[in-house]
Amino acid sequence: MKIAVTAKGKTLDDQVDTRFGRCPYFLVVDTETLNVEPLENPNLALGGGAGIQSAQLMAQHDVKVVLTGNCGPNAYQTLNAADIKVIIGVNGAVRRVIEQFKLGTLSSTQGPNVASHFGMGTDAGVQTSEEIVPGMEGGMSMGMGQGMGGGQGGGRGMGRGMGMGGGQGGGRGMGRGMGMGGGQGMGAGMGVGPDVAGFPSPTAGGSEIDALKTEAQNLEAQLQAINERIGQIPAGSVRHRLIAVVNAMKCTGCRLCEKVCPVGAITIEKIAAIDAAKCTGCGQCVAECPLEALTLKKG
Repeated sequence: MKIAVTAKGKTLDDQVDTRFGRCPYFLVVDTETLNVEPLENPNLALGGGAGIQSAQLMAQHDVKVVLTGNCGPNAYQTLNAADIKVIIGVNGAVRRVIEQFKLGTLSSTQGPNVASHFGMGTDAGVQTSEEIVPGMEGGMSMGMGQGMGGGQGGGRGMGRGMGMGGGQGGGRGMGRGMGMGGGQGMGAGMGVGPDVAGFPSPTAGGSEIDALKTEAQNLEAQLQAINERIGQIPAGSVRHRLIAVVNAMKCTGCRLCEKVCPVGAITIEKIAAIDAAKCTGCGQCVAECPLEALTLKKG
């Protein structure tokens, strides 16, 4: 059986990393031979959707069980859709954790234990009482976007802001930010996403249309990064094909998912509609939907 352990290094003697989507390495281990395949996490610095993309990576490598410290709702739902069991709360040396698993002393969890975007901008193992949500069940997501920056200015913002900047905009907010740069006018931002150099930022007193133009530029940069990531995945490498599905009772047709879909697989009539032939299961729409109306399931 193949299992994967989130780790700080490439060997069995390294320590477990408590973050699933933002761990430095996944150690894919054959429990019979203890053969180890270290996978460097390509999603470590993503502004959003790191848990979903990491869950997809586990499915691509035919992992059956993931062992980690913490797992958020989007990652848990994606792993569950791919029939991958999740064991949380593990710590210490990876070798010891594998021995415990083989002895049967570890059991799978029935839901996530942290809120969305846990681990953004933090060192491995650093947790706060506000980030950990004991007993949190699947499908429940708590906003974590208050950020680190002070906020001045009247930019509308989109809530969670995923840039690295201290930010000047707090604004009205709409639930999930799309920023990748300085974060000004896009929420305070406490993420580790890559800066997008050269993008203008709305200043205090700047017009709303300038803020929206900046927002659109940041969205385009994020979509470009997603498309580049999709192009790096070899054709036919995904063994478990996942596609997005819409909960008609929750969807309001806000069009946010349509805007962030990198392959144009989503159209809006009264509610969102998914073109299964186009959908790559990237999970970007799931990560950005403010109403949790989208999930990933086997196609």
